[in-house]
Formats: sequence, structure tokens, C-alpha cells
Amino acid sequence: MIGKVWPLVVAAVSLGIDAYVLAGVLPDMADSLATTAGAIGLGVTAFTAAYAAAGPFLSRALAGRSTRTALLVALGAFNLGNLATALAPTLGVFLASRVVAGAGAGVLTAVATATAGALVADHERGRAMALVTFGLSTGTVAGVPLGMLIGEQVGWRGTMGFVVLIGVLSMLALALRSGALPQLPAARGTGTRAALSSPRVALGVALSFVLGTASLGLYTYLLPMADERGLNGWGFALVWAWGIGGVLGSGLIGKPLDTLGSRRLMPVVPAFLLSSFLIVWFTDHPAAWLIATAVWGASGWISVPVLQQALTRDRPEQAMTVVAFQMAAMYLGSAAGSAAGSALLAGGTSAGALPGWAALAAAGAVVIALLIARLTPRPVSAVPHASPLTQTPEAQHTAAESRCP
Repeated sequence: MIGKVWPLVVAAVSLGIDAYVLAGVLPDMADSLATTAGAIGLGVTAFTAAYAAAGPFLSRALAGRSTRTALLVALGAFNLGNLATALAPTLGVFLASRVVAGAGAGVLTAVATATAGALVADHERGRAMALVTFGLSTGTVAGVPLGMLIGEQVGWRGTMGFVVLIGVLSMLALALRSGALPQLPAARGTGTRAALSSPRVALGVALSFVLGTASLGLYTYLLPMADERGLNGWGFALVWAWGIGGVLGSGLIGKPLDTLGSRRLMPVVPAFLLSSFLIVWFTDHPAAWLIATAVWGASGWISVPVLQQALTRDRPEQAMTVVAFQMAAMYLGSAAGSAAGSALLAGGTSAGALPGWAALAAAGAVVIALLIARLTPRPVSAVPHASPLTQTPEAQHTAAESRCP
């Protein structure tokens, strides 16, 4: 299966690097562009906003004629934006470049994830979608430190050049990939209103936002939290524990997801996230923090493919639209969580108390996940069969009639 989807995984790696790499070179960028760190931080906001807007509303239009073309155009915009970032002479050009890169990333995530699910048989869709998430997490965990190392040697522009290089390699991999890519059904007229009219999908988008707020939002303050608990010497290890947990979780969840199903796993993931927050809130033992942080990273990244499978397994014709909204909600939740943490700290809340607030959000996520699991139909058969994305229209119609409402 990896032979079918590996170009999409490489593309996801480049996206994962770009989404977080600015944090490691932010001070150097501010000095180079003669501005403040806060102004450079607006680039993250610009990227996130463009990502959230472009994914849901441009992916269907771009995929209308050719899936390969949509992927290449999205990657082209993503790479062009990052190249403009690397060459930006002023703050204005820098911010505009982040909008272009974010728009390309939003479309790329939606189309790549839907394409991965369409390339394999139905009983392998969980693993295929999880591989794209694995690429995202690997890019974040391995790429960001490497980007920082490059920045120390040749400057932040070299770091962005590294991101462009990975993006160009993924474009070449897609362009040279043999065999046709499947036409995505969402490109043939299944729109936003139809997707969001489903209570399960609407709840799934809400859950993605809450998980992004709790998991990624709290991650912003991992080091201040550790410092307040007397673990300032463990900061590097904790960052890597979170990252390694995410890579291992997203890399290993595919098989259990296809075997057990998202209906069973859906409530378990936020429950583990909640437990990790409670541990770092109530304890200050280094070993407990390392374990809890690894579980935190794993739960956060695992939630992405589990939720995608829960929302799209019986509605493949809406997969691209649903994934676009889900990922947009996650990134918006991340920004909201970071802003909420900043507001709490400014209001006098200690960094050590932030996991308690995140635990409240995670508890709400458990409730939403239980509702989604209740609304998710049970698998009608465990026998492997062709993916609905590759079935004939008549077969899709017959399958739709047999699904639970």
C-alpha cells in the first residue's frame, strides 16, 4: 500500500515542516526584516487563516478535472509561497507569502487525504489516511529541528529554502508517479451544505476544533509549564517525547483503525488526551511528565485519522469536503488555544494551571466523541471489498441504500 501513497506522504512531510518551522527561526527573521517578533508571529496567523479558508472552498474547484492537477497546483502554490517567504525583503511581502503558502497547504491536505483513501481498498482506508497524518507529524517532529539546525548555519532563509526543496521533491514524485489517480467524487457536485448538514460531520468539525484548542494550543506552553514545575532541565526531552509520541501514534494507528473501526476508537482517543493533561497538572515527576507528554502527542495526532475515518467511511463522495473542514477546524483550534493560553497568562493564571483548563476542553471532547460514535453506523461487513471511491455509480448507489441513516 505504501507504494501507492508515498508521494502524498512526502507532500505531507513538507506541509508538516512548514506549519511549525517559523517558531524556531522567528527571532532571526525579526532582526533580518527589521521588525518585531510579534509582527513575524502574524505570519502564523496569516498561514492559518488562508489554510482554513482555502481548504473547504477551493479544493473541490481545483479537483474538478484532474486529481493530479489539483495536487500539483496546490503544491505549486505552497512552494511558491515558501519561496517568496525565503526571498521576502519586507514584512509586507513576508505576510503575503504566508497567505499563498497557507492556501496551497489547505487545498493540499484535503485533496491528498481524500486521494490516499481513494487509492486503496475499503478495508485499507484507515491505514492510507493515517499515512498522510504520519507525514504531517514526521515533518513537524523531524523537520523543525533540522530546519533550526540549517538556520543556525546559513540563516532563516536557508531554512525556508529547505522547506521549498522538500516541496519540490514531492511535486516531482507526484508528476513522475506512474498510473492514473482516481477522480474524487466530491469534485462532481457534492457540496459544503450537503456535508455539514449531517449531525455527525458537524459534530466532527466541532470536535476537531476542540482537540486543536486543547492539544496543539497547550503545546505552545509546554516549556513554561515545565519550568514552573521545576522541570526546566527537561524541556528538550519533553518536546521530543511529544513529537515521538505523535510520530509513533500516527504511524501505528492504521492497522487498529481498520481492524477495530473508528466507532470503537473515537471516544478512547480524547480520553487518553484527558488523562495526559491530568497527569501533568497534578504531578511534577520527570518520568510521569515524559510518559504523559508522549501520550499527549500520540493522542493528538491519532485523533486526525480516527476522526477522518469516522466521518467519511460511509460517505466517500464527501471525503474531500469533510477533511478540508476538519483540518481547517483543527488549525483554527490551535490558534484559538494559543490565544486563550496567552490571555490566561496575561490575566494572572500560572503556566502550571494551563493543563487544568486544557483538561476541561478534553473532557468536552470526550462527550462529543461519544456522540459521534453513537451516530457512526456499524460496519456492514468485515469482508474486504473495493473502495466505494473506485466503484461504479450503480454500485455506489446500491451501497448507499444499504447504509444506516
